[in-house]
This record gives sequence, C-alpha cells and structure tokens, in this order.
Amino acid sequence: MIDLRQLRYFVAIVEQGSLSRAATFLHVAQPALSLHVRNMEADLGTALLFRTPRGVQPTEAGTILLRHARIILDQLTVAEEEIRGHQNDPEGEVRLGVPGTIGQILAVPLITAVHLRYPKIKLRIAEAMSGFILEWMREERIDLAVLYGQADEHGITTERLLEERLQFFGPASGLRAEDLPPAGSELTFDHVSGLPLILPGRGHGLRELLNRHAEAIDRDLNTVFDVDSYGNIKSLVEEGLGYSILPENAIASEVAENRLRSWTIAEPKVVRSIHLAHSASRPMTNAVSVVLALTRETLRDLARTGRWIGAQVSPGE
Repeated sequence: MIDLRQLRYFVAIVEQGSLSRAATFLHVAQPALSLHVRNMEADLGTALLFRTPRGVQPTEAGTILLRHARIILDQLTVAEEEIRGHQNDPEGEVRLGVPGTIGQILAVPLITAVHLRYPKIKLRIAEAMSGFILEWMREERIDLAVLYGQADEHGITTERLLEERLQFFGPASGLRAEDLPPAGSELTFDHVSGLPLILPGRGHGLRELLNRHAEAIDRDLNTVFDVDSYGNIKSLVEEGLGYSILPENAIASEVAENRLRSWTIAEPKVVRSIHLAHSASRPMTNAVSVVLALTRETLRDLARTGRWIGAQVSPGE
C-alpha cells in the first residue's frame, strides 16, 4: 500500500529528473529511494519510471500517479494550513453553564471578551442551579461549567479558582426585640444559626454548606422559610420576616441603598469555592480550549479588580 512518504519521494524524483538529484534534495540515500520505487511498482503491478538520455521520466502509469499524487499532497497542505489557521483563529460553538448569581457577574464581560478576541466563536451561556449544571456536564450537553464546590468525578475535571464570602443580613429597620451589634461588625456563626433565617431549601448548594457549618458546632439552623430564589429571599428579609445568609455580591446594592444591613460572619468565616469544570473524557476543541482559558482569566480578573464583591482568588492561584 502506497503511503504519503512514497508519494512525496515519487514526485521529487520526477520533478528532479534523477534519482541522485532527488536523493540530494530529499536528504535520503539513493538506494533507499530506488527501493521505494520498486516497492510502489510491485504494489501497483506496473512500471512507473524509465530511463532516457535526459534522465528519469514517468511511464504512462507514472504520469497518472504523478497527477493524483500532486492533488493529494496539495490537499494535505491545504488541510494543514486550515488546521493551523483554526488554531490561530478558532471558530465554533461553545456551551457554558453557570449558576444564575455568577451569570449576572460573568456573562457580559466574558461574552464581550470572547467577541473581541475570537469573533468566530459563538458562546452560549445557560444559567441554572449548580446541581442541574453538573447534570448537564455528565450528559455532555455543555462543554464547560462554573460550579460552587468541587465536582471531580469520572469524566469531569474541576479546578478551584475563587472563594466567595457569605454575609449575614437583615432588614434596615431591624426585627422586633433585635439584639445585634451595629451593622458591619462581626457575628459568630453560632449566634447567627439561632436567629430566624430565610434560606434556600434543602438540596441547594448554599443550604448544604450552611448545614455542614451548623453540624460542625452541633447546632441546628433556625430556618423559618425555605425559599430558593435569592430575589425573594431578599424581599422577605426587607419586609422584616427574618434574616438570611447570601453571597456579599448578591446583597451589595441593597446594602448600599440602606434597604438591608449586613454583618460579617466569623468563628468560622463562611466562604464557598468557585470551580471551573470541563470534560475529561473527550478532547477539547480549539474553541472550547480558548474559552476555558478566557473564562478562567475573566473570573480571576473580576475578583482582583473588585467587580465581584466578596470574591478573592483562591490561595496558590
């Protein structure tokens, strides 16, 4: 069976008009070239070259092979150039899953960055709770994901990028019989857990994180309402129906407008980690690879510049 190397050798022999000149041009020993020609002739069952006073010439069969060999080699060159160009200017669709609270911060700067750097890439961002996003990753419905918490498992790889601080907050006017220090000061988690709380329901990542902190100090969270919507939680707290614990960025505007008051949780500090996930079971396209790097860069930049309030780059990053 004829291979690409033999085709290149054959074209060079015909173009150089001599085995010796072709050997010099290719930096291949002349006996090796002669052997390749004999093998090709044996595979095809016909002579490909004949000697003339002017040098080596192709036979009729050799002329046919020469024509097709040039087409094949030219097409290979085109393919190589297209692949290199694709690496330099990738294109295609990339699907990214993010929790809604992160999507509000990440989507616009990331879409803008992808559009400016890689205009041929179409970025689709889907928002949902982390549990759904992880399921999408398992089902290969998305290429990349931003998740709360580590999710390394068969077929998925995650890397920890950021830590996000959680804040305790309450209504601007306070609750009846409220006995809390001034807003902006610290409260222990033990103190916070006993106050009337409005939190996401069980199974929600943030609720599970708070449950683990409560179990660590042998306490139960005093949850009065289970509400999965951050917007509804903030509205209920603003109405004076309880307190809550949410990411600092999620309540920053309401605190700035004096609609809510917040306190820092200490002993222990409550943070959750943000991870970037991708498939480990299938190769990444060039488009997915560059969007992965750009998502990583954008998340870190949001934390370092303070645009993501309460987030910081994980130690060692």
